[in-house]
Amino acid sequence: MKFIETIKNIFKIEELRKRIVYTCLLILVYRLGCFVVIPGIDATLLASSSLAETSQKGLVGLLNMFSGGAFGNASIFALGVMPYISASIVIQLLGVFVPYFRKLQMEGESGRKKMNQMTRWLTILIICIQGPAYMAALHNQIPGAAFVAVNKLGWSNFMFNLVSTIVLMAGSMFVMWLGERITDRGIGNGISLIIMIGIVARLPFAIAAEISEKLSATNGGPLLLVVEAVAWFFVVIAAIALVQAVRKVPVQYAKRVVGNRQYGGVRQYIPLKINAAGVMPIIFAQALMLFPLIFSRWDATRGLAATLGNYTGVWYNVIFFLLVVIFTYFYTAVTVNPTMMAEDMKRNGGFIPGVKPGKKTVEYLDAIMSRVTLPGSIALGFISILPALAMIAGVNNSFASFFGGTSLLILVGVVLDTLQQVESYLLMRHYDGLMKTGRLSGRSGM
Repeated sequence: MKFIETIKNIFKIEELRKRIVYTCLLILVYRLGCFVVIPGIDATLLASSSLAETSQKGLVGLLNMFSGGAFGNASIFALGVMPYISASIVIQLLGVFVPYFRKLQMEGESGRKKMNQMTRWLTILIICIQGPAYMAALHNQIPGAAFVAVNKLGWSNFMFNLVSTIVLMAGSMFVMWLGERITDRGIGNGISLIIMIGIVARLPFAIAAEISEKLSATNGGPLLLVVEAVAWFFVVIAAIALVQAVRKVPVQYAKRVVGNRQYGGVRQYIPLKINAAGVMPIIFAQALMLFPLIFSRWDATRGLAATLGNYTGVWYNVIFFLLVVIFTYFYTAVTVNPTMMAEDMKRNGGFIPGVKPGKKTVEYLDAIMSRVTLPGSIALGFISILPALAMIAGVNNSFASFFGGTSLLILVGVVLDTLQQVESYLLMRHYDGLMKTGRLSGRSGM
């Protein structure tokens, strides 16, 4: 079989085999660390608290998903890579609005190293804010008797929170280091792979819960299970199409003769992604819709708070859909810079056939990006509300989250990127790729 032959070819390549084993070992270390409770907290009393249940809802549920469940386990990896992701987003936005950071982006490798160093320092600053906030949440969710360091060792709450914040900071920096090691010495996409592993870890339990629920039903449960499986298959196919879809803009490079050799004169393409914003619009929309609930926690049964607290309500999903569309346009405008693309083309002697270089090229690329973002934003908005539609249709809440939203998009995107990395090693060693027809494209899709 083609699949078995491909697996054999993968493990025939010594370098690729070592990278896969190395990646698996680091992922194992990460998953074990997700269950190591912060020192000074009784794990037995922690398990009987409401922390695990609370960490499945709203933005907190999103943080718990990104941390692979460590957030709800009060683990040393509770903050996970979210502080690093937040810092990366801030630095990326500064690269658009602040001239100094924009200059660093243009400096190549040296500028990238400086920005990476700034991202790490900003990550530590964010942890210093999130760490005490997380500890305060633990004090509200966990019985006081669970804090062994305070009750039996005589530590003050301030000292315990300070030490725990340092532990959380060390845990986040260690997870970030694991991601960088996977990127450098593993199969790549380290941070993304760590997030994906946390999501995948929840999938078997969600599927088992859904199967158990449907098989125990007496009114056509097994038939509904088959229908759900078919629907989920087509949703996954749609998510793959959204992640990979690009609009190819042809670019012609002028011929240059250097000595006895000719350079250029070839036609290439700029792949403008239909969904250039990825999952960020969904994350931004979820965070924004959580604010009214925070400020209305004393009376969340009336007005806007009640509307935004009903995840399967019509108005909640309409507002959520519109926010995802708006944030898709915003984040695409921030991350995709037609001016920089036009300058790079001009610097390398490239031009779009039929379009004048300079301002006309910028306007042309901007117009195309605006047009392709419209169907991409609508598709992303629809995928974002699919979990709510699945819950309305009777799907178990835990499994419904995999019918769309951040879980599915991250899962699909990272898997495609990882398979593309593996395929590149196969093609370099003159083996067949993973696909019978053409090369596999990841989120960077050429």
